[in-house]
Amino acid sequence: MCGITGWIDWQKDLTQYPSVLEQMTYTLLNRGPDASGTWITPHCALGHRRLSVMDPANGAQPMVRHYGENVFTIVYNGELYNAPELKKELELRGHVFHTTCDTEVLLVSYIEWGRSCVDRLNGIYAFGVWNSQDQSLFLVRDRLGVKPLFYSYTDGRLLFGSEPKSILAHPDFPAQISGEGLAEIFAVGPARTPGHGIYSNMSELKPGHWLNMDRNGLSIRPYWKLESKPHEDDIDTTAQRIHELLQDTVQRQMASDVPICTLLSGGLDSSALSAFAANYNKENDLGQLHTFSIDYVDNAKYFKSNAFQPNSDAPWIKRMTEFLGSEHHYLEFDTPELVESLKTAVFARDLPGMADVDGSLYLFCREIKKAATVAISGEAADEIFGGYPWFHKEETLKANTFPWSLATKDRVNLLSPDFLDWVKPEQYVQERYRQALSEVPRLSGENHDQNRMREMSYLNITRFMPTLLDRKDRMSMAVGLEVRVPFCDHRLVEYVWNIPWEMKSAGDREKGILRRALRGVLPEDVLTRKKSPYPKTHNPSYLEAVRTWVLDILNDPNSPLLTFIDVDKIRALAEGDADQFNLPWFGQLMTGPQLFAYLAQADTWLRHYKVSIR
Repeated sequence: MCGITGWIDWQKDLTQYPSVLEQMTYTLLNRGPDASGTWITPHCALGHRRLSVMDPANGAQPMVRHYGENVFTIVYNGELYNAPELKKELELRGHVFHTTCDTEVLLVSYIEWGRSCVDRLNGIYAFGVWNSQDQSLFLVRDRLGVKPLFYSYTDGRLLFGSEPKSILAHPDFPAQISGEGLAEIFAVGPARTPGHGIYSNMSELKPGHWLNMDRNGLSIRPYWKLESKPHEDDIDTTAQRIHELLQDTVQRQMASDVPICTLLSGGLDSSALSAFAANYNKENDLGQLHTFSIDYVDNAKYFKSNAFQPNSDAPWIKRMTEFLGSEHHYLEFDTPELVESLKTAVFARDLPGMADVDGSLYLFCREIKKAATVAISGEAADEIFGGYPWFHKEETLKANTFPWSLATKDRVNLLSPDFLDWVKPEQYVQERYRQALSEVPRLSGENHDQNRMREMSYLNITRFMPTLLDRKDRMSMAVGLEVRVPFCDHRLVEYVWNIPWEMKSAGDREKGILRRALRGVLPEDVLTRKKSPYPKTHNPSYLEAVRTWVLDILNDPNSPLLTFIDVDKIRALAEGDADQFNLPWFGQLMTGPQLFAYLAQADTWLRHYKVSIR
C-alpha cells in the first residue's frame, strides 16, 4: 500500500510551489516508507509515498505513460487482485508492459477503457490519473471503501490525499470545523457519515465513486452500488458458492513479493482466512504460515464474560495454531503503552477514534511489521453475514437509531448545554439515520421483517463497516503494514447481500450460512464457537489511567475540550465508578473506560491540530 496526494489549480503555476507538494507528500511517509516521488506541471502536482509489495525495483510512482501525443500520469494506493487477467487482455489488445507491478496494469487499463476501467477492477484502491491532453484528473475509490481518499474543492482548486493530514499540510487549508463536524465527533463519532471529511471544506470520496475535474469544474458519479434482487440458489448451492468465492479471494490476495501473514483470534472469520492461507502456502511450497494474535497483561486475571465478549481468545488461538501448523506469534501489551498509543492513534486518524481499540491495533501492527509487510485480516464478515449481537436482538431491531449507538441520549447528556443548543446532536443523529434508511435498495415482495433485516445489513455495510476499515487502514499504514481484507471482495458482498436472512442465519446461529460454507475447512468446535469481538483490555489499571487523564484535562482551564462538555457531569463520572457506561455507548467494546479515552483523544486532537471553530 501507499499514500497519494495531489493539487490541481487553474489559477497558479504549481511549478513555483514544489516545497508545498513535497510537504503534502511527506505527511504520508508512514504509509510508504520505501520511496517517495513527485510530479509537477503548471496546473497539476502529484505526490506519492511507496510501500513496495509488487516489483519493488520498477514500480516507482508517479508513473508516466506516453500514448501517442498524450501523456498519462498515475498515483495509486492499493492492490489489484485481478491484475494478471487484465494484463493478458491488454496484451492481446497490443499493449506492451515494462514492469510486473499492478500500477502499470491499472494505468494501461485507464488508457484503454477510460472511466469504464473501474468496472473491470477487483481489488482495494484509491488512485488518480492526470490526462495531459484534456487537462483532467480522474480520481477513484474502491467499491467498499477499503482504501481512503479525501479531497477539498474550492474556487477551482482541488486538493486530495489518502489522509486528511496531506490536505491540512497545504498552507491555504486551515484546520477548521463547523457545528456539523462537531456533531460528527461528539454524537456520531468514532463513526463518520459517508462522504463527510469532518474538517470544514473537506470531503471524503464515497466508496464506489469516481471524481473527474477539468476546467469546466468537478463531477462525481457512483460506479457501483448494492442492488437488491431475488436469491434463487438453495442453501447447499449458496454455501458452496460462498466457499468458492472466499477461497478464490484469499488465493488472489496471497500474491506478494514480500512476507505475508494472517491475524488470528481463533474466531470463525480469522480462522477461516488463516486456513485458506495455510492451504495456499502448502500447495505452492511457500513454507509455514505465520500467524499473529493480540492480548493484554493480566487480561486472563480480570476477564469477565458478558453478552458482547462471551469467552477469551487464548484457548481458541492455541486450538487453531495446532490445527494449521502455523508459526504463531503471541503479542501482549501493558497499560502504559496502551495509554500512550491513544495519542499516536489520533495522529494516525487525524481525528479522535476508537480509543484503545485503535491504539492496541497500532501496537499490534507495529510488532507484526517487524516480521511481515502484508497481513490478512477478517474485517467485514460480521457486517456482511449479520454476525453482531444487534442483528439478533429484538430491542435493537426495533430501535429507531443506529444499533451500535443505543446510548446516544446518555452520551450527549455529558455535553455542555450551550453546545447542545447549537449542534442539536440527537436531532443530527436522527437525520443521519433517516438519510441512511432512505438509501436502502428495497426488494419488492419482502415482508416487514425481511425488509428490516435488509435495512440492518445496509446500515452495517455502509455506516459501521467503514469505521472499522478506517481503523484498520490508519493503524496499519501508520507503521507501513499492508492489511488485506478478503471479506470485502465485492463479488462476495454482492452475492451475500441478497441471501435471505432466514438462510444467512441458518441453524439459528449468527453467520449460520458462513459456518455451513466452512464445513471441512475448520475444526467443528471452532466452526461453532460463539462470536467474540476484537479483544480489549480488562485491566483496571487502564480505567484508572484514562480516568486520571480526563481529570487532568478538567483541571486545565486552557483545555479546548471544556467548551463542548458538561464539566461537572464528566467530573462526577470520572470521580465515581463509571458504572453508568458499563454497556457500550458505541459498538461492542466502547464502555466507560473508552468514553474517558475518547474524550482524552478529542482533547489531544483539538490541541495538536489547533482546530478552530467556524
